Amino acid sequence: MNSNRLFSTFALVLLLVTLACQQPSSKSADQISKMDPETKLDSISFALGYQNGAFLAREGATEFNFDQYLSGFVNGLEGKEKLNDEELNQIVNAFRIELRTKVKEKNKLEGEQFLEENASKEGVMVTESGLQYKIITEGSGKSPEATNTVKVNYEGSLIDGTVFDSSFEGGQPIEFPLNRVIPGWTEGVQLMKEGATFEFYIPSELAYGENGAGGVIPPNATLIFKVELLEVK
Repeated sequence: MNSNRLFSTFALVLLLVTLACQQPSSKSADQISKMDPETKLDSISFALGYQNGAFLAREGATEFNFDQYLSGFVNGLEGKEKLNDEELNQIVNAFRIELRTKVKEKNKLEGEQFLEENASKEGVMVTESGLQYKIITEGSGKSPEATNTVKVNYEGSLIDGTVFDSSFEGGQPIEFPLNRVIPGWTEGVQLMKEGATFEFYIPSELAYGENGAGGVIPPNATLIFKVELLEVK
């Protein structure tokens, strides 16, 4: 999605949220956050507000001048003070770049600190690449090579414990060529034997790097994967 289209989508969401928020409220922020939608309009308003808030949270925006935020809403609706598209794009894109840079730096630092502490824990081993792993269950079958297809169960989480994907929960193992996944998987699964379960602690450079993935994996995120190797094809 290009920056103009991204901005247009962002602006549209803000506009729709504004339409749902024109009536002043005497409720406190805490009361508002706990309100349950009662009508269709309530549900739409809440959903749009939630979508906008969640988007901004993912971008790393935690502080606003809310007076100016609401002033921008009103001006956007009534057109009293106008900013052209170029000005809007410059302001919003510069803000997004600043936020993204801060998030990258924060995640990288936290990942490095986590790995440094984790490396000293009992049972954790570290490879030359920086990949860390712990053997939960030893396997007895064959080990894969990078060119093999493997069948596994897995659970992936961030270092704060947030689980972003799990085949264990769905009860559906996955199969994939081992040389077509992130480097941490390619290296780590080759250390396993069929029947084994390992826990991997993967530095961001062996995972999704500074770009992250699909809005699910943050930039520069260190990842934890619990992997059960079921079969080497």
